[in-house]
Amino acid sequence: MLTVENLSFAYDTVPVLKNISFTIQKGQHIALIGASGCGKSTLLKIIYGLMDVDEGTLFWDDQQILGPAYNLVPGQENMKFLSQGFELQAFRTVEENIGQYLSNFEPELKRGRVNELLEIVEMTAFANTKVENLSGGQKQRVALAKALANRPEVLLLDEPFGNIDNFRRSSLRRNLFAYLKRNKITSITATHDKTDILSFAEETIVIHNGEIIEKGNTLDIYNNPKNYYIASLFGEVNELPIQSVLPEKQDSGILLFYPHELQIIDNAILTARVKKSYFNGNHYLIEAVFKNSIIFIEHPKFIENSKEIGIQISAEIVDARLQM
Repeated sequence: MLTVENLSFAYDTVPVLKNISFTIQKGQHIALIGASGCGKSTLLKIIYGLMDVDEGTLFWDDQQILGPAYNLVPGQENMKFLSQGFELQAFRTVEENIGQYLSNFEPELKRGRVNELLEIVEMTAFANTKVENLSGGQKQRVALAKALANRPEVLLLDEPFGNIDNFRRSSLRRNLFAYLKRNKITSITATHDKTDILSFAEETIVIHNGEIIEKGNTLDIYNNPKNYYIASLFGEVNELPIQSVLPEKQDSGILLFYPHELQIIDNAILTARVKKSYFNGNHYLIEAVFKNSIIFIEHPKFIENSKEIGIQISAEIVDARLQM
């Protein structure tokens, strides 16, 4: 189990992380989300042992995690940290990079392990290619395979799919997280991509201005966001006054709705005027003006600019938001 207690960190005198505390069970997949600059990458580096904390303690089981002030070679042996810098040797081949830290005493086992990892990251065809000749996305996949080579107990991922083409990103995610689950490897993924979060993270930690403001089941956090900041990390979100949705209620509060939770129907009580329709593949994202505010709605068809539309939100969704 990973235990972080009352962790605080600052660059010089600028606070970055404040009183961070949480636990992660072995084998869990955790998403670490928050706006850019909130401290996600710094937290991963501290967990790996690359930085010394100002206050607090970290433990993996009963082993305390200490930074470079206490270790000649920073970094935990039972962990791997995949940063956005890759840290590959440019003039060596892909398979040489992946197998760099594997034992040479059993060449057949080493070769089998490298081939297994090449398949996971879909780089088998590039095994003998020098890293200097790869694209950024290919380098990222090699770095991921290299991080997995020695079977770490904990894998720390910082935007692990950021440079990878969309058509390959989905299969790589599935391959990676299936491998981690199969081998009971704990993972923490700092990401801005909601697919990394919703499809693969059992729990999510939300950081805002260096503090944890939410930690819990990923589905619960998504379905019941406590505030606009949390909801916005999953994509577009609508912030509607309660009275605009339920005129009969004398309440000055705000309700949050995702674009797919709003429906466009004829003869609705609530109306808006279309400003723009954005094609998103299997749907259009409709930007509309509702009571002098901009709202977004997912809809299967294009709607002309300036057209008046009716809006409906299911009573079940409204009730769920009211109870938060």
